[in-house]
Amino acid sequence: MRHLLTLTLTASLLTGTALAQDAGSNAAASPADASTATLPQANSVWYTDAQVRIQEMLARQPNTNRAKNVILFVSDGNGVGTNFAVRVFDGQSKGMLGEENVLPYEAFPNTALVKTYNINAQTPDSAPTAGAMNTGIKQRFNTINLSEDGRHDQCASEEGNKLTTFAEMATEAGKSVGVVSTARITHATPAGVYAKTASRDWEASAPEGCTDIATQLVEQMKAGVVDIALGGGGGMFFSEGADTEGAYAGKREDGKNLVEEATSAGASYAYNAETLKAADMSGDKPVLGLFGSSHMSYEVDRPDSEPSLTDISLAALDYLKNNDQGFYLEIESGRVDHANHDGNAYRTLTDGQEFARAVAAVDAATDDEDTLIIVTADHEHAISFNGYCGRGNPILGLCHDVDPNGIKHSDTPLLADDGKPYTVIGYLNGPGSVLTPMETAETVPPTDQTADAVEASVTGDAAPETENFSGSRPDVTEEEATDMDYIQQALIPLSSETHSGEDVMVFAKGPWAHLFDGVIEQNYIFHVMNHAALEAADAAQ
Repeated sequence: MRHLLTLTLTASLLTGTALAQDAGSNAAASPADASTATLPQANSVWYTDAQVRIQEMLARQPNTNRAKNVILFVSDGNGVGTNFAVRVFDGQSKGMLGEENVLPYEAFPNTALVKTYNINAQTPDSAPTAGAMNTGIKQRFNTINLSEDGRHDQCASEEGNKLTTFAEMATEAGKSVGVVSTARITHATPAGVYAKTASRDWEASAPEGCTDIATQLVEQMKAGVVDIALGGGGGMFFSEGADTEGAYAGKREDGKNLVEEATSAGASYAYNAETLKAADMSGDKPVLGLFGSSHMSYEVDRPDSEPSLTDISLAALDYLKNNDQGFYLEIESGRVDHANHDGNAYRTLTDGQEFARAVAAVDAATDDEDTLIIVTADHEHAISFNGYCGRGNPILGLCHDVDPNGIKHSDTPLLADDGKPYTVIGYLNGPGSVLTPMETAETVPPTDQTADAVEASVTGDAAPETENFSGSRPDVTEEEATDMDYIQQALIPLSSETHSGEDVMVFAKGPWAHLFDGVIEQNYIFHVMNHAALEAADAAQ
């Protein structure tokens, strides 16, 4: 059940209708009521709504039930800044000014700031951040679920350094485990649930003596650790030249067909929306769903034949509910991250909006009394917000001036010192750089980004070869800025925008969610899940 009060209060800020009286009619008067009633601001909707919020906070009681179920939502790359943009975009798409909007998970009662650095990196990548949340300790850049003695790209360093995952602990306790992602199911964040590897890049192949991530997933399904896995990345499970009836382009070089191996072991297999609906969701056998050769489509580009993030999240939930002992489910919106890497704010925000819809749908289908829901991100990006823009300024558009006499922004775009307008959203680095190589200074930098280019940015070797740059900032119109294919202007020229090391948020509800407070280390998330679902259960026995 969502916190409808908070959502209702948000609506009052938009319409100017004071809903505080209805919302707080059953609350006991606070001692301050009499002394504040005569204040000149006492009748302001901002004031009365805040008073209702105080009463709501005073009425809260911590939920210390055992968490039968744990659901970890990860919107990849959705840090505080990106989340702000998603909030405003979602509100504006519903006819609001935008800033007053509340995303479903923002109404959750418990929040904290999360520090995302890796053992050896100030700016993290998605592999060790996922591993931190799934094992309880921070890890090294580009590794997954290895201790600090593990070394990136060193196969031999896996020996003796593999960590126990929350999925394995949940399985040992009799729970089912699911993993869902719009990225390849072998990509860094979903792999954090089940894989242990010295390189996040070993998705379809690994050096002799180590096991690739796709093979590890099938092995974990056979072992009963992973019960349902739904995402992209079918190419990682088929060898080059394999007959997949056009569904995938095989990437493996070992001649294996891992889907055939999984189905031979009893798994049910889906490859599009239709086959997902027909899959055996009784919980009697594992389910593997692979939707596309690489990552699933961005939500705005998704064909009807491909399920949405909400679709695959609810499908996994329906499957996992069959276990009376409960479950652990990780759900990732992987492509928020990829669109940020592309410098394409439109797809960043539309995928972020779909993530919010998925959270709302899963929240509505579960019970706060026995289900701990955690919503977070693994890292932020080098996204920025420009200018003194007026209220309700289209988050994807040009920055318009503040109207001193009204609420909504003026119709006048603000101009930079070069005499040109600028967009609200920009990036400090990326493919939209206003600088161009000297040799091609008269051209616009390329903006077509492939999945390989996005991943190359993790290693930091994707920058142009020349160090001689020139050029001036292109002019931009409102129509151009709000087009879904527009690449935001950036400063530092990189073929793929980078992550940043700033904090992300965690939003939580359900049993022991009150343990999220203040500023926490990312690996602490595992410890809350463990306490709520496993340690608290042991204490109750």
